[in-house]
Amino acid sequence: MSTKEISSAALELPPEERLELARRLVESVVEPASLKEAVAEGIRRIEDIATGRVQGLSEEEYRAALR
Repeated sequence: MSTKEISSAALELPPEERLELARRLVESVVEPASLKEAVAEGIRRIEDIATGRVQGLSEEEYRAALR
């Protein structure tokens, strides 16, 4: 199976399963513990936004926060 075929199949999964797949893929290539913890935190934050637990910023809000 090619990467393109795998990607297409993965994108058809429900959001929760895509998040789990993403977590497993990242964990499979990350070795250092500190980096692994940072990636895990990033994934948790993405999940918070994807599941609606946290509302993300609009692009305008993001740019305003950088000023």
